[in-house]
Formats: sequence, structure tokens, C-alpha cells
Amino acid sequence: MTIRAGSLDRRTLLRGAIATAAMGSFAVACGSPSSKDDGGDSGPKGKKDAKNPFGVAANSKVDAAIFNGGYGTDYVDYVNQVMGQQVKGAKVVVKPVVDIAPELQPRFVGGNPPDLIDNSGEDQIGFLGILDQLEELDDVFEANTYEGKKIADIVYPGVKDPGTFKDKFVALNYVMTVYGVWYSKTLFEANGWTPPKTWDEALDLGAKAKKKGKYLFVHGKEAATYYRTLLIDSAIKEGGDEVRLALENLEKGCWSHPAVQGVIKAMETMVKEKMFVPGGSGTQFQKAQAIWSNDQKALLYPSGGWIENEMKKATKADFQMTGFPSMTLTDKPKMPYESLRAAAGEPFIVPKQGKNPAGGKEVLRAMLSEKAAANFSKTKLAPTIVKGTVPADGYGSSALVSQTKMLEAAGTNIFTYNFVEAYGMNTDQLVPWNSFLSGDLDAKGLTSALQKISDKVREDDSVDKIKVS
Repeated sequence: MTIRAGSLDRRTLLRGAIATAAMGSFAVACGSPSSKDDGGDSGPKGKKDAKNPFGVAANSKVDAAIFNGGYGTDYVDYVNQVMGQQVKGAKVVVKPVVDIAPELQPRFVGGNPPDLIDNSGEDQIGFLGILDQLEELDDVFEANTYEGKKIADIVYPGVKDPGTFKDKFVALNYVMTVYGVWYSKTLFEANGWTPPKTWDEALDLGAKAKKKGKYLFVHGKEAATYYRTLLIDSAIKEGGDEVRLALENLEKGCWSHPAVQGVIKAMETMVKEKMFVPGGSGTQFQKAQAIWSNDQKALLYPSGGWIENEMKKATKADFQMTGFPSMTLTDKPKMPYESLRAAAGEPFIVPKQGKNPAGGKEVLRAMLSEKAAANFSKTKLAPTIVKGTVPADGYGSSALVSQTKMLEAAGTNIFTYNFVEAYGMNTDQLVPWNSFLSGDLDAKGLTSALQKISDKVREDDSVDKIKVS
């Protein structure tokens, strides 16, 4: 993972959701392009048919600005290997971009944005500021894949939600991020251990680890809030939607919910029992992760599905990295144990004012083909929103296999939340989490600190709030 200095975490794979809905800074700058006010009708035209549902002109070019982050841009270049089979001579021309807003804002203002944008990264463009300048993408989901299947029928549930603003589906989030707890399958099998399903089972496992001279968990200073993610995921599974909505809507006392407190107190016990590798608050996060993945001094690590690819150069041979869903407090939680936090990310948008918006949509259709989706998973070790494109062997990736199995087992019991990213809380929350995991702050102190951060945002009239229901 690449931890940034800003408020958003990792690849900020949830950045396409309400994270940017809270940003209105581009509303004025981008609200009135200087030309082509009607939008969406410009560009070359082709005949619409089953193979060409958007009417892309033959031999046309698609100008694509793709965020050059953790996934690179080559997976969009790959589209050229499949798109021409549907629309003769059509080609996507990819321009890698790191600072999306600074580079592309002038093009929106000038009325000549790219045909397709991966609106990602720390400097992404706020969606509300350009909402009226974006094509709605419902017709992409209603179109058929290159294999003849309706796209809406072959993607995971809820993948439209992160890209829908004011009831307009304008951002297609391409990558599925699966959150869970990770371990070495070979280490567990060698010791006869099984992944814990409840926090009590995790405490028992921690005691077994101590007898082997090992720890249960490890943390790094920049990623201490991974344990906040584990806390929230566990609490939502235990207490259901009332926990999620209380946190998302910044309610008074939301961090004091019994399900939240139960998990915090379990963590506090683990800290007191010295089940965390000491010194984490002074250890760079990747070095801390290597204590788990390479040295195997710790048994478990909470993270998103990016962890295998991130640590591939610092993982012990035959580690067989495997994930499982976050633990619950009891064996009768409100949501099934298999419930999972997973969310679509990496938001792609199609500006109306582009020269070839139909071509932008066609690139998205090509990316959702079985061949292109499989190529992404094979080269990036992460699943796309397209179901059934990861083979049983996960291209040799045990972590990818386990992500697919977790998604399948969860079924429709998939949830997510966005308030931390939406309101930029991560940086502030790192301070109490590092103190708590180091044993310098107790459960009451952590609860108070987290509540103060939520209260500060809720009571700040200058911050736009989004009601989640």
C-alpha cells in the first residue's frame, strides 16, 4: 500500500464514493464550460447495433486519461487487444496522469475534456462539481458484454452505488477491494491452528501464539488505522445497519455503541496481554508488515486485498497468503459471519464534452469483457467487478483465490462505508490509534478521541454533510 500524507488511505479505492461528494471546490471552476453547452452529441458517429451499442465510429480514437497509481495504466492499453473485434479500427490512446484535477480541470473549463478518465488519486476531481458534465452510464450496464451477456448480470451486487451521485450513475468503479484478515496457510497448518471466527477465538489463538514465541498482530505507524477498519467491520457484522448508519451519519455517541465497545475492549485485552508486536508506533508500515509476511513473528494482519501484491518482495517462500472475514463478537451476530466489507473502486467517468463519448463507453464495455477482466486480475492480483473471471488457481495467487471465495460466500451480504474518507478523518485518527495499540491509551480514551473527531466534523457548518440511509 502507498500511504499518502493526505486524509485518504491506500490506493483510496473508495475514493469514487462519497469521499469526493464532500468536495465542492470544482463546482465553480468546472460548472460552465466555454463551449459545446449541450454536450454528448459531439464526435464521430457509427451505426448502432448489437456489436456496437453506443454507435462508435470505425477507426475512431478514444482519448483516455488514466490515473497512474498502484495499478498502473497498462490494463487500459490492453483494451486494444479486444475492442477492435467489435468496432473496426477503434483504438484507445492512454495518457498516464498522476495529478488528475490540476491537469484535467483546465480541459473541463475549456470544454475539451478527454473521452474517458480514471478519476482517482489524491488529486481527483470532486464529482459534484462536474456532475452535469458527465455521461450517465446506465446504458453501459444495460449493454451486452463481448461474450453476449448483459453487463448488469455479470457484475457483483452494489457496484453502481459508489459511482452514483444525486441518483445519477456517472462513475463506473472497476476494481473490487476485499477487506479481511490475512494469515499464512502453511504456518497455520503446521501448527494445527484455524482462523478465528470470533474475538474470543482470536484471544485463544493469541495465547497459543505466545507459547510459540510469536504475537497475534503487528501494526505500523502509518497504518495503525487498519485496526479501525477491523473494528468497524466487526462491529457492523455484530450490530447490523444501526452501527453502520450511526458511524456514517456522525451521530452523537456512535463510538459507544455496544458492538463497537465490545470489539475495542477485546483489542484492549490483546494489547494488555502483549499480543501485539511492540514498537509498532515507531515502525514504518511496510517494515511492520514484513514482520508478519517475512519473519512470521505475528500470525494475523488486517488489510485489503492489495496486501499480497504490495508485499510480494517481502513474503516468505510458500507463505500461501490467505484471507478470512473479520471476526464477530458472538456466534450469533446480526449479519452472517461470511458477511464482508467489499467495495468497487477506481472510478471511470465519461465527460459529455469529450470528442468521442461513445468511444469512452465502448472502452468501459471492453474492460468488462472476460478477457480484459481476467488480464487485470492476472497482472494486478486483484478482482474486478466482473464475476467469474478468476480461475480456481487464482493464477497462482492464494490471496486472490481467497478473495474470490470470500466474495462468493458473502453473496449479497456485502457492505461498505465511506465516512472516514468522505470527511478526511484518517490523519486525525492515526494519533489515538497508535497510542491505543502501543498501550498508552485505554479503551475509554480511544473511544473519547474517536468521538471527538466525529463530533468536530458534525458540528462544523463549513463541511457539507451527506445523509446516509
